[in-house]
Amino acid sequence: MPNPYAALLRVPGGPAFSAASFVARLPISMLGIAIVLMVASSTGRYGLAGGVSATFALAGALVQPRLSRTIDRFGQTKALPPQVVASSLAIGGLIWLSSAHAPSWALFVLAAVGGAAYPNIGALVRARWSKVLAGRPELRTAYSLESILDEVIFVFGPPFVTLLAARVGAGPALLSTVAFLSVGSVWLLAQRGTEPEPAGAPHADGPSAFSLPGLRVVTLVMTMLGGVFGSVEVVTVGFAGQRHEPAVAGLVLALYAGGSMCAGVVYGARPPQIPLRRQLLLLSIAVPFTVVAFPFVHSTPLLAVLAFLAGLVVSPTLISSFQLVETIVPGAQLTEGLTWATTGITLGVSLSAAVSGRLVDALGTPHAYVVTSVCGVLTALAAIGGHRWTRTGPAAVPQT
Repeated sequence: MPNPYAALLRVPGGPAFSAASFVARLPISMLGIAIVLMVASSTGRYGLAGGVSATFALAGALVQPRLSRTIDRFGQTKALPPQVVASSLAIGGLIWLSSAHAPSWALFVLAAVGGAAYPNIGALVRARWSKVLAGRPELRTAYSLESILDEVIFVFGPPFVTLLAARVGAGPALLSTVAFLSVGSVWLLAQRGTEPEPAGAPHADGPSAFSLPGLRVVTLVMTMLGGVFGSVEVVTVGFAGQRHEPAVAGLVLALYAGGSMCAGVVYGARPPQIPLRRQLLLLSIAVPFTVVAFPFVHSTPLLAVLAFLAGLVVSPTLISSFQLVETIVPGAQLTEGLTWATTGITLGVSLSAAVSGRLVDALGTPHAYVVTSVCGVLTALAAIGGHRWTRTGPAAVPQT
């Protein structure tokens, strides 16, 4: 069978902007755990650490769709640099205040600013693929490739940041995310030829992409799935910390992402020959079955195995979601539509991280993994309840 991924290497500009975005979005797997490690190491409070991390993610969830709408209107070159600068400065301030044992409220303020300004690099690179592969079947493979790269990031990011925090401190570990974001963004913006054309002023007066029922359903499903991600991250850090094995957290999270990456490679090479909306439904229904046992696991090796198996459903679910969004929203609103989907993930991560952190403090682990199981069930229920609304096309209406 011909390798569909090899064909992407021949797309003009594709490998270059994909590589740049890979560097720029390396921090997405590092920020949450780096913030938790930094705040927990300076205060000893996992609840506070989870709350600060959740604030960073929640601020992004609330603001990023609006910023992405601005990117659709003005273009990536004009709209992205201010976001990178503002977020980087806020992260730097958060490191300084945490090391200075500043009041908790100050940490929350800077986390909110940093998260609100943080750019959605994943949406930007998918929008570029949509431009260079418009109307071509290779677009499905390109979206799969980016989801696979996201999982590669989550395989190497958590162990890297936990090892860096253990060797040189949590502050430098968090600061490394600023370096990756800055270098990758500059590299991406230097490639003007593949940047989507700005939609212009008329775009500002039109309705939001979120007015489409199908996009709202996908966003809700992604929110519940994000709850799975956020709770797994925070509770796993607590699981390892309470057993005095901090490096284990990075390993378990890497295996979780590794399972997802393996499934994404297979999915991208030979996707199922069924409609996207049905793919999303079936994959969402499978999610709770992969996480139901987490609250009952007391062995680190068993947790690692279950994490890998649970990851097998993640990447295919994300890929089908992004592909479905690409068919639902108009081209001029693609960045905004993709951002709404990732915003759902971020919102779920932030809320579940805050709840999970408190449960780690109150109940310990593995009992706090109950948040993971509940979010898995809600993922399936959201997909089942909204399936009739996920027909494709800008004029999406209920479909039975």
